[in-house]
Amino acid sequence: TYHAPGQLVGYLVVDLAARGRRDAHRFLREIEAALCDALATLGLAAETRVGITGVFVAQDDTDARPRKLASIGVGLKGWVSWHGFALNVDLDLAGFDSIVACGLRDVEMASIASELGARRPPDLGERTRVAVADSFAKHF
Repeated sequence: TYHAPGQLVGYLVVDLAARGRRDAHRFLREIEAALCDALATLGLAAETRVGITGVFVAQDDTDARPRKLASIGVGLKGWVSWHGFALNVDLDLAGFDSIVACGLRDVEMASIASELGARRPPDLGERTRVAVADSFAKHF
């Protein structure tokens, strides 16, 4: 796990049993979907990858190295979740240079700011927090 200033970190505490959904994989997919929806409202197309948990920049070229925007790690105790996600908003990506994030050697870490470039709004951090909160309210 790598956390740094410029990430939006959300630790979800959800009782999956009370929701009638004792399915950890489904819960992970719901988190991914909520983050993808939030990123869409910021003007950034995001997607998931089969067999890899997380959220990635949507890419047309399948030969391109995947760029990961959000890492997700959830634990469960008695069907209550703990831990959550780290969404790279505008952090210094050099922090990832000395680690293999999530054990994925062929994945490049990216941020919303690096992907939006000149389209980046000055209040990106606040817009991201609002977009994620709104999206999670809809999904959960």
